[in-house]
Amino acid sequence: MKPTILILCTGNSCRSHLAEGLLRAVAGDLFEVHSAGSKPAGYVHPLAIRVMQEIGIDISSHRSKSMNEFLTTPVETVITVCGNADQACPVFPGQVNRHHWPFDDPAHATGTEEEKLAVFRRVRNEIRRTFISYVDGRRDALKAAAK
Repeated sequence: MKPTILILCTGNSCRSHLAEGLLRAVAGDLFEVHSAGSKPAGYVHPLAIRVMQEIGIDISSHRSKSMNEFLTTPVETVITVCGNADQACPVFPGQVNRHHWPFDDPAHATGTEEEKLAVFRRVRNEIRRTFISYVDGRRDALKAAAK
């Protein structure tokens, strides 16, 4: 059974979906990956969907979910990507790891559409770098454990 990773944010409309999509793409079938929010916005931000499409990842079928949907799910690792979610985060059944990696909220970007897209792209790229490093570390740990 694959370990479950839950990525939490407050609204579950931008950062957590960017992270979920990127982690699935980078990790392949290494983990079961979900995202949720402490106060779900009820939608996935259209610019989040757009900047992920630019790098070949489709998150258009994602939906904004409450972290309460996962309270009875065995979750190995919880990753919070904003301060509010980190403070509101409960302990989940089976939880072994917890990481807090805060990123700017691109939903608060102002200016023209191009200026907003630039913020979404920057945050997406920061999340991508962080999660690539995370998966590399997990793969190294699995290789070391197998020896």
